[in-house]
Amino acid sequence: MATVTLKTVAGKSAGDLELDADVFGIQPNVPVLHQVVTAQLAARRAGTQSTKTRAEVSGGGKKPFKQKGTGSARQGSTRSPHFSGGGVALGPKPRKYDQRTPKKMIKLALRSALSDRAAEGKIVVVDTWGFEAPKTKSAKAALSSLGIDGRALVVIDRNDINTIKSFMNLPEVQLIERAELNAYDVLCNEWLVFSKATLPTNAPAPAAAATETSDETSDETSEESAS
Repeated sequence: MATVTLKTVAGKSAGDLELDADVFGIQPNVPVLHQVVTAQLAARRAGTQSTKTRAEVSGGGKKPFKQKGTGSARQGSTRSPHFSGGGVALGPKPRKYDQRTPKKMIKLALRSALSDRAAEGKIVVVDTWGFEAPKTKSAKAALSSLGIDGRALVVIDRNDINTIKSFMNLPEVQLIERAELNAYDVLCNEWLVFSKATLPTNAPAPAAAATETSDETSDETSEESAS
């Protein structure tokens, strides 16, 4: 299991932190990464380009000249593709470029990208940002203290308004919520910066509801047996 140094905003050590091996310690699957990123970029395409066919352009209802006796090839309409102002043959039409990608592949691609950054030592975990007020100068000083140079992907909590406003004016920083983490954005940035609260884990969901249900079932069973 990989271990990173938990740091404060001032760049000082706040202890060691173990990263989830299922998220940050797998062997990156390059083919899956390539397929998922390709699909993600394809989904960004608008697909709105369009040309008119000979059936959609105006005019051309009249035969341009008689069938025989002119010495020219016979023509039925001036809206044919080889006429000026005619329709476009085999031109682009609106379409969707979306590719179907299974959820398991998307998750594997993200874990592969995170594991790649962890293997390179490009993951930084901060105990808490703790900005008292939105200030770009404070955010820039924090990155400098953490030893981050180059493009950085900062994973934030949507309720931490001071942190969001402090980083949003830095051109070399991309902000993203934990739920929106994806392989493409991870690969586009050299550094990944998490707070302790936004660090991804592969822990199972709490089974409190299941426990309550089993307790209720056992109570009902005991009441029936007593009656």
